Amino acid sequence: MELRTQALAVLCMADPAQKAAAARALGDTTLPVDAQRVLMPPGPLPGRPVRPVLVPAMDVPRRSPFTPAGRAALLHAVAHIEFNAINLALDALWRFAGMPDAYYRDWQRVATEEALHFSLLTEHLATLGCAYGDHPAHDGLWLMTERTAGDIVARMALVPRTLEARGLDATPPMQAKLARAGDARAVAILDIILRDEIGHVAIGNHWYRWLCARDGLDPHAHYQVLTQRHQAPRLRPPFNDAARSAAGFTGAEIADLWTTATGAEPCQALSARE
Repeated sequence: MELRTQALAVLCMADPAQKAAAARALGDTTLPVDAQRVLMPPGPLPGRPVRPVLVPAMDVPRRSPFTPAGRAALLHAVAHIEFNAINLALDALWRFAGMPDAYYRDWQRVATEEALHFSLLTEHLATLGCAYGDHPAHDGLWLMTERTAGDIVARMALVPRTLEARGLDATPPMQAKLARAGDARAVAILDIILRDEIGHVAIGNHWYRWLCARDGLDPHAHYQVLTQRHQAPRLRPPFNDAARSAAGFTGAEIADLWTTATGAEPCQALSARE
């Protein structure tokens, strides 16, 4: 067995618990990598469970953590993000041939850690009387994966360092609400997720810049092109400057993010950050 082939097999699995277990086991393997092999999926990707029902993002109900039912729904939404993140990492691992061995090992690690996050969340959901699939969810993360299936540079730019980086911004405010709701276990799980996600976004940043250098592209200018070409969502403040810096965003990139999001002049955007 070869690593990219095995990653594709796990991506095709539909059962969430089986997929998470297989992805975690993938991290314990030392399978060889055939970087040049062109793989073909046996059917539609990814393998999906019957539930949760997928609906447009605007149709997913707002969730308050201050009731048991609301907290379960909120954490279900986070679990769905982590389940999708398993798929995203596996897809990055199998789909793109011709990359250095370190690229595949990085995404092998990401898939394993995302599977751990999903398992921790589903275990905690069970204590709240909830199972994964009990609430509707949306498919925004995978839609961007499909849009960037033919362009590894766009994939690295718009999935880990754009969509997944939103989690760096959203997690601390969510933790504050969960702490006020008295859910210390959820806060602790999100600590693990935030720590690991900084590393995952850093991997996206590293390989995006590596690819830009390989292809003679300016990372900053090309990112603007890619966001328009693939209709990336506009990011909204506030941003977690410290986590983004730890994940490899430059000071100029973070400042530009605030300027673009607020529509303000740089000095006004700096005031908004403060």
